[in-house]
Amino acid sequence: MPHRPEVRETVRRQRLVSLNPVREEQMAGFHGWQERGYVTHRDEPGLTQFVTFRLADSFPEELREEWEKVLRIEDDRERRTQLEAWLDLGHGACHLKEERFARMVANTLREFDGRQYRLIAFTIMPNHVHVLFHVTTVSMKKIVQGWKGSSSRAANQMLGRSGQSFWQADYWDTYMRDPEHEGLTVRYLRNNPVKAGLVRGWRQWPWTYVSMGDGG
Repeated sequence: MPHRPEVRETVRRQRLVSLNPVREEQMAGFHGWQERGYVTHRDEPGLTQFVTFRLADSFPEELREEWEKVLRIEDDRERRTQLEAWLDLGHGACHLKEERFARMVANTLREFDGRQYRLIAFTIMPNHVHVLFHVTTVSMKKIVQGWKGSSSRAANQMLGRSGQSFWQADYWDTYMRDPEHEGLTVRYLRNNPVKAGLVRGWRQWPWTYVSMGDGG
């Protein structure tokens, strides 16, 4: 993805007005506001995070001219909307449409629920995954790395291969500003399979999970 110099200035401003993680939190992997060249991240204890990660082939090289136009959109919200619309088109091998892969990923997400984080909702789409979860003692970065690393090894074993990327290297994340934001995100997440034309009602999609009290 293209380097976006303006995100560095955004992070600098946010660090000036935010409570930055203390030394103990930094040692645990929490680094507060940060950037990786093209998007900002906020990783702190107690935040509820909405994360999206996608399969390695979901942005095919032969269609680079199309998806690079989306990546060049300057407005963060519009770019995110267009990127997710692109994912819903179902490019790539879409391994997650197979039950064996979707079930494996679902089990991976649930493995440390209640111990390292609290799952609120997730949906597993054919070529990407959305997860809404509350961060407790383990940083968002370590949680997502754990999910992707474990499931990638399992998937490659199922595919009879090794040394190949199953997931795209990075992920997109947004922290929840308030309960209203979280509610909107749950509704977006659960309706993603409906919007993509996979089912007519969100409860029909077998790979959507919404914790008790968040499914209204």
